[in-house]
Amino acid sequence: MTVDLETLVQGVLSGDRTSLGKALTLVESNRIEDRELVEELQAQLSPKTGNAHRIGITGVPGVGKSTFIEAMGIKLIESGHKVAVLAVDPTSTVSGGSILGDKTRMTRLANDPDAFVRPSPSSGTLGGVTRTTRESMAVLEAAGYDVMMVETVGIGQSETVVAEMVDIFLILMLPGAGDELQGIKKGVLELADMIAVNKTDGENEAKAFEAAKDYISALRLTQPMNHGWTPPVVNCSSLTGKGLDEVWEKIKDHREILESNGEWEKRRKDQKLKWMWSIVEARLFADLHDNPAIAEQIPELEKTVLEGKISATSAAERLLEVFKENT
Repeated sequence: MTVDLETLVQGVLSGDRTSLGKALTLVESNRIEDRELVEELQAQLSPKTGNAHRIGITGVPGVGKSTFIEAMGIKLIESGHKVAVLAVDPTSTVSGGSILGDKTRMTRLANDPDAFVRPSPSSGTLGGVTRTTRESMAVLEAAGYDVMMVETVGIGQSETVVAEMVDIFLILMLPGAGDELQGIKKGVLELADMIAVNKTDGENEAKAFEAAKDYISALRLTQPMNHGWTPPVVNCSSLTGKGLDEVWEKIKDHREILESNGEWEKRRKDQKLKWMWSIVEARLFADLHDNPAIAEQIPELEKTVLEGKISATSAAERLLEVFKENT
């Protein structure tokens, strides 16, 4: 990719959508030759980052994450905010292609000049968070988007990845708490800064309010993530808009409390350190796979492991030894 970095940086800072798209494509690149460009881009944009309200949103498939995000995004834009959405898209483990359907599901929001919706393939990353989600968030913040919503594929063991990179972690639930609670791990509930029971409308309304009571009871059995904040449970409907104002008020309350007790600044510092180590791990993994000496060893080692002539542990140790010898 041929890039005029100075022009690209100025374009991002001025909010130019074409420049923003190019910058996001650059940070998503797997090419080794793009690394220095990405580092320089991040360095130049860094002074303009860190001010957005970062919201992680997850929930089981069918809970209405995209509909909720679109309804909330439009409401926030009407209040004067600029909204960015990173809709992390599942990548096929067979074809390697991504569905990239989130943008088509949020057509109204995606076409709003004060919104930017970016579907990003997860490439099999645990937790459904793309490798470059943090970098993408920084680029969007530099472009002036003050509310950042990260939609994940769904609830799983690695949702901690999402919670560690956002300011507030919102779990959307469906009416019918009995069935829902059976399929959700206690560890995921412990990550919640807030629960919103979506689809509280029509015939679902009574059931949704009963579900909210059950979620409140379930949260009492967990340890709150932040001192001074008890995760609330809110009922809402993405279709009618009912309860969305309350959801946003709770999000703002969360920030106010965390800022007053120092937890907000602590969380942001922790995010920076986790970002640093995630980059280290990703680079080491990429360097190992790109190492020619490793590439030579892999076919024979895989064959011997499959034939049972050598253990997986021994094969892994051999690869690491070769890597150390050739770096």
